[in-house]
Amino acid sequence: MQVTYFLLRIVAGFSFIPTGGLILFGSFGRMPGGEKVRLMSQTGIGGVLEFYGGILIMLGHFTRPVAFILYGMMAVAYWQFHFPNGRWPVQNEGMPAVLFCFIFLYMAARGGGDWSLDALIRSKRNLPVNQG
Repeated sequence: MQVTYFLLRIVAGFSFIPTGGLILFGSFGRMPGGEKVRLMSQTGIGGVLEFYGGILIMLGHFTRPVAFILYGMMAVAYWQFHFPNGRWPVQNEGMPAVLFCFIFLYMAARGGGDWSLDALIRSKRNLPVNQG
């Protein structure tokens, strides 16, 4: 179970990094229409959350609060951008948003797991391991 959760954390975090990188740095391609994104816009803030949040999720550092923020971001993304285009995720191309939303909600509840930077820091401080 530890390996499975570790892999879920790695893949989910790794999947978020390129999207944030595209928004912030133009890496992995460009924004549609060559659009320049202002950092203090909804898209810019989303890029920051995706890029740096993906890194933190991969490392398992501050997992609970970061995952909770990403869960909220994906819920907003679904309702704001996908739902108006159809009632069901298969219709409105919102399946990834729904899946990420619930994956991050699960991570917010579970924490970083045993193979995470959170657990390593906790063990160095002699705190109980079962706190996420």
